[in-house]
Amino acid sequence: MSTSPLQRLAALGMLALTLALGGCGYNDFQRLDEQTKAAWSEVLNQYQRRADLIPNIVNTVKGEAGFEQETLTKVVEARAKATSIQVTPETLSNPEAFNRFQQAQGELSSALSRLLVVSENYPNLKANQGFQDLRVQLEGTENRITVARNRYIKAVQDYNVLARQFPTNLTAMVFGYAVKPTFTVQDEARISAPPTVDFGKPAPAAAPAAAASK
Repeated sequence: MSTSPLQRLAALGMLALTLALGGCGYNDFQRLDEQTKAAWSEVLNQYQRRADLIPNIVNTVKGEAGFEQETLTKVVEARAKATSIQVTPETLSNPEAFNRFQQAQGELSSALSRLLVVSENYPNLKANQGFQDLRVQLEGTENRITVARNRYIKAVQDYNVLARQFPTNLTAMVFGYAVKPTFTVQDEARISAPPTVDFGKPAPAAAPAAAASK
């Protein structure tokens, strides 16, 4: 079957459009956008893994007589706040929502770190194998969170470079590929670092009240 001049022209037009889109970075945007979404999903998976561990940790600590209730309460409240934030695909394009989410997760990291440090002052908890197993799981999860966050940072960096540089920034404007928010260097140092837990060196016990009053 022969093709008409109009059909050949349309085919040539489609070919030219395909080559133009490939040359202007459109396909790269598609690929990198999917990479950032996949990396973000892994971050969320690891945060959820941590959230699922916390109730067991809290219940174990509750059984320790005289444990600092303020420390325990802060963990419970921080978990409730972190898990109450609704994360949607639009979060990756909304710096304000993204910052609220990472701030809540950072507060939970800090509260958990404090709980682990305080627990060193309680011999029964240190001797509780169930609690020690939970600590190991939590520490491993914190490490996975750090790895997942770093992968997300790298994926976003590659995407944002493409969105900002010429001439692919023109493609970004035409097709609505906005720059994505990411974790800051300050956040990485202050928030995402896993709690430092030294199983061999307990935290120094508080000074006796009588000695402190002298």
